[in-house]
Amino acid sequence: MKVLIDSSIWSLALRRKTVQNKIIVRELHELINEFRVIIIGPIRQEILSGISDSRIFKSLKEKLKAFEDFKLRTEDYEFAAELYNSCRKKGVQGSHTDFLICAVSILNKYPIFTTDKDFDNYKNFIDIELYKIRDN
Repeated sequence: MKVLIDSSIWSLALRRKTVQNKIIVRELHELINEFRVIIIGPIRQEILSGISDSRIFKSLKEKLKAFEDFKLRTEDYEFAAELYNSCRKKGVQGSHTDFLICAVSILNKYPIFTTDKDFDNYKNFIDIELYKIRDN
């Protein structure tokens, strides 16, 4: 099964170097080696945004070229808007990108690998599957 990797996971693996993230980064590497990784353009944009050093930006951009963007369709955006509206009516706020991630996840049955706690909140109101790190 393919796994939709959120920017929070990519950021841990590509930008931050801490010991506490080793398990998450190792799991991402395993998913990459198993050819199970899915990325969408808006996640790529989030990862690359905010990097002021052009050398780091170019290096990161090159690393990410190894992963082709999952092709988004009109129905992905429409369903994301539905999810956004539904959650908003229930008092749940979120970004448009988060709800696009949720839409792609639901429509394609891809679990979402993330450390972003907002997705735990969304899960209470919409039917997303969050990826759980395997026991090693």
